[in-house]
Amino acid sequence: MEQILNSVKGWSNFLPRLSLSNPFTDPVRNILEIVILSFLIYELLVWIKDSRAWTLLKGISVILLFTVFADILGLNTILWIIYTCAPTAIIALVIIFQPELRRALEQLGSKNLLTNFSLFEDSSKKEAGQFTDKTINELVRASFEMGKVCTGALMVIERETSLKDIEKTGIEVDGLITSQLLINIFEHNTPLHDGAVVIRGNRVVAATCYLPLSDNMMISKELGTRHRAAVGVSEVTDSVTIVVSEETGFVSVAKGGRLTRNMTQEELREELSKLKTNQTESRRFGRLKGRQKNERKADK
Repeated sequence: MEQILNSVKGWSNFLPRLSLSNPFTDPVRNILEIVILSFLIYELLVWIKDSRAWTLLKGISVILLFTVFADILGLNTILWIIYTCAPTAIIALVIIFQPELRRALEQLGSKNLLTNFSLFEDSSKKEAGQFTDKTINELVRASFEMGKVCTGALMVIERETSLKDIEKTGIEVDGLITSQLLINIFEHNTPLHDGAVVIRGNRVVAATCYLPLSDNMMISKELGTRHRAAVGVSEVTDSVTIVVSEETGFVSVAKGGRLTRNMTQEELREELSKLKTNQTESRRFGRLKGRQKNERKADK
């Protein structure tokens, strides 16, 4: 074993000398390092955004800002507490992010990173995934059609916070949203009726998904697991969840940890229209870039 280590060490000492003799100049190597680091940092940020780490990162940022504030004001006792707890906090972060870290390493070994790089994404797919008026009408129609016959349903609409972790607990569907599709999914005694569906843009991406249950003791005891799951997912993400009660047929919406019960069709349509407005604002810049790209192609 010692001989092998010495051999590896010898090669490691030889590599720098090799690199000095190669045709790459220092500026070229610097540019290459910048490109590689930029790509790795970008992939890291994408991974953070597509997992619960994005929400936790916001909390960490608040703590860091508070630390800077305490340092400026010379709050020595608070700084001592922060510095004392920092090593334990780092270990805690590794434990908290363990599922995400493991998933990231699995993806690194099984997928081509270039396929996830946004420069290779088709802009037409982005446009096809928008939340449209037709999608809103289909959701409203399906919700109240199921409510009439007391068919229980749970539909989670993704917003800024990624629901990929929840999506992976179910079965992939990837179908265009129609009232018929949603009604068939939640029909009694069908393979996909149990659990929630995840909606991204104008598509049902997965069904039979498991949602985290809320621990809020203020939720009415007359509400069952379906409503508690809707509130639970709205507590940990910014999603909007439509719930159809199997007992009463009432349509409710869970958002921001709060449940609005017994909504009318107009109220539900108005709530979903807000999602369309927010999504339009967030993608306005992306569409502008797409138009500029098409104009450059047309000029050529």
